[in-house]
Amino acid sequence: MRSNAIETKGQSDWLTTDWQTVNRNVRNLRRRIFRAEQEGNHRKVKNLQKLMLRSQSNTLQSVRRVTEINAGKQTAGVDKVVVSTAKEKGKLVDLLSTAEPWRAKPARRVYIPKANGKQRPLGIPTVLDRCLQAKVKNAMEPQWEARFEASSYGFRPGRSAHDAITAIYNITSNWRGRKKWVVDADIKGAFDNINHDFVLNAIKDTPGHELVKQWLKAGVMENGKFQDTEAGTPQGGVISPLLANIALHGMESALSIRRSPGREAVLGPRSVVRYADDFVVFCESQEDAETSKQILSNWLAKRGLELSEEKTRITHLSIGFDFLGFNVREYPSNRRKKGSSVLIKPSKKTILRIKDKLRKIWLDMAGKDADDVCMKLNPIMRGWANYFRVGVSSAAFSYLDHWMNYRAIRYVNRTHPNKSTSWRMAKYFGKRNKKSSDKWVFGLKYSPYFLLRFGWIGIERHVMVKGSASPDNAQLKDYWAIRQRKVSQLNRFQQRLAATQNYKCPVCGDRLLNGEELHEHHMILDKTLKERSDMKNIRLVHKLCHQQIHSSSKRDTPLSARKLLIEAP
Repeated sequence: MRSNAIETKGQSDWLTTDWQTVNRNVRNLRRRIFRAEQEGNHRKVKNLQKLMLRSQSNTLQSVRRVTEINAGKQTAGVDKVVVSTAKEKGKLVDLLSTAEPWRAKPARRVYIPKANGKQRPLGIPTVLDRCLQAKVKNAMEPQWEARFEASSYGFRPGRSAHDAITAIYNITSNWRGRKKWVVDADIKGAFDNINHDFVLNAIKDTPGHELVKQWLKAGVMENGKFQDTEAGTPQGGVISPLLANIALHGMESALSIRRSPGREAVLGPRSVVRYADDFVVFCESQEDAETSKQILSNWLAKRGLELSEEKTRITHLSIGFDFLGFNVREYPSNRRKKGSSVLIKPSKKTILRIKDKLRKIWLDMAGKDADDVCMKLNPIMRGWANYFRVGVSSAAFSYLDHWMNYRAIRYVNRTHPNKSTSWRMAKYFGKRNKKSSDKWVFGLKYSPYFLLRFGWIGIERHVMVKGSASPDNAQLKDYWAIRQRKVSQLNRFQQRLAATQNYKCPVCGDRLLNGEELHEHHMILDKTLKERSDMKNIRLVHKLCHQQIHSSSKRDTPLSARKLLIEAP
């Protein structure tokens, strides 16, 4: 439900915002906070955080993140307000720029299905609270980025699940390594049980501390009834992942893990890899694994958390374990000096889940046009394959391609039960992809759409993030400029466009893949001209930036947007 409940005296013009200036101001402030924390200048950190909270650029960027980029941008809180139009976003900026005392509203309780069939509770704050959380997060996050351990990979800028998986491979595949025993840990309801006092004490000197306390204590509304929140951080809040990382910070110290100066190499008999509340500990003996488990149980208790006895287990690498959708296991090998090799593959559970998802789509698309089927399935297949391409996934891709062929044949037989097999095969299968010799690709003969194959997404090893490197470190800006060029989820034409643009949006100057929807902007608007489809005439831009280019307020539109609007001759 949409509502125009946001009312202010003034109104910012959302479509005339100079986003290059906004992003530069926020980026520079974050880097200054990071550097001050590294230098141990806590007074300067606090002053810069206050400056960030007062910054108009921070307000604008936070509203854009919540209303344009975040997955829940169309999800309302207890006030049933969804901010969709430029006018509403301008009003929201004005409201957040006022200096009036703030009172957080309860989060709206919703449930989403988990992979094991159970439901995960989410707490959805109001749009206003989410935007304010984004402002506070921009002030707090750079300080903690300078503190966080190198083994933490979840919900941090510039880090991903692929970094965690590569870190596991580096630990387990080292031929000198003896860390064969694994504590495969699972925290019981981590986000729901984090101790509020522990988190608030960790951030007690941070500007915005009282706001965080309000969000933690705001409670939830479920079926019209209010419930207090005595523990936990609401999953669905913008700041919740950061608070969870703060609560779980210090795991390396608890396990007495040391790192060599400069190289950041792990010293000692233990290693840990953590992705948010999922983590694994590698030890040299079963006894040490048991000791590590007990150490972590005591360490988590201070944070109001406990290990799940049902899901936490101690296993040997030769038996293997699942982590972030992958299965990690040591296999015998005659080609290695140590007589074994570690393979990281998509887990069986993961393959079964994607099959169930694709099967449901095939059944739901019964009777629909083949083009619609391809457009529905391809993004899901491409996303899944891009995630698992960093592992030993060729066998899994091949298996899924054969299974998809079977599903395609069933679809064709049901669509044309009275036609001959040769007619059906000729109409729906052929050499559709010019860059592949496969003659059994599903798609209509004269259509530009055809079904993707998992095998076409080649295996690509991931280069792990360097040590404790952070995008907020100004000394590493060139390093991050190169790392953030990954555009494998785009089609080939868009990948070429991205490369010509140095992987940045020409309007806002931010990296193209920041989570926002991408549009192809044609500078020459006349559809009758051949030059319109020329690559030199097209720019890849964010959705909001595309709207800004075509804004009616062209006189006030930033120069970076006006340059891309060329009237047809």
